[in-house]
Amino acid sequence: MSEEVDLCMLEKKAVEIRKEILTMLSEAGSGHPGGSLSLVEILLWLYYGAARVDPMSPDEKNRDWVILSKGHGCPALYAVLADKGFFPKEELRTLRKLGSRLQGHPQKGLPGLEVSSGSLGQGLSISVGIAIGNRMDGIDSRVYCIMGDGETNEGQVWEAAMTAAHYKLENICAIIDYNKLQIDGFTCEVKEPGEIKKKWEAFGWCAHEADGHDLGGLKKVFEEAARVKGRPQIVIAHTIKGKGVSFMENKAEWHGVAPKKEQLEIALAELTEIGSRIK
Repeated sequence: MSEEVDLCMLEKKAVEIRKEILTMLSEAGSGHPGGSLSLVEILLWLYYGAARVDPMSPDEKNRDWVILSKGHGCPALYAVLADKGFFPKEELRTLRKLGSRLQGHPQKGLPGLEVSSGSLGQGLSISVGIAIGNRMDGIDSRVYCIMGDGETNEGQVWEAAMTAAHYKLENICAIIDYNKLQIDGFTCEVKEPGEIKKKWEAFGWCAHEADGHDLGGLKKVFEEAARVKGRPQIVIAHTIKGKGVSFMENKAEWHGVAPKKEQLEIALAELTEIGSRIK
């Protein structure tokens, strides 16, 4: 499927998805813009390129699974799911409202949303369980698990990594949104991650690196990962927290603060300018 995807179309979508994210968050008055904006191209490539999903049959037995372990990035997931047709785009305006299916962290009940998440460190364990279960049932599907880089501070991540390698789960692919910031600041200052690619390789994974905002590069690296046999794969996607908005980029303070109306207007104008340059 990936060779049929129009990358220019996805670049344009990335701009519109970022506008949706910021508008949703501003109207909600709370949420997490920084880590949502860094996820956009990763999610777009998964849902329009790498993953086998069908919005008309979201629970189809042989589907691929996308697990958002870094649940606070769910505004990006919601916007992409709506764009893909899993639910009406109008519902995006209900983000964080009482009774809404679009809560501040993913909550089961929304079409296309596989698991409730948000307690960091748990998503890879869930994904490993799904991958083992699918293999036991003879289901030919892949499980994609998106984690934050700060999330890898959690010991449970490494227990799950060892388990996936031990069982040679070639049907699982983890993605790290490596924007190098977490709620308390730069990841290297909170807890130095070291040589992250070598670390995952030492745990028995086939590790790949990519520019997480380059759709062509993501296409290539996910296709390479899909050809790996006998080992789990991980894509270390180098991203920018707050990508696309000058006053948010690489700023830890935008981890969990929604833009005010005047800030939203500036951000939308910047994104419109970026979109005008895409031919």
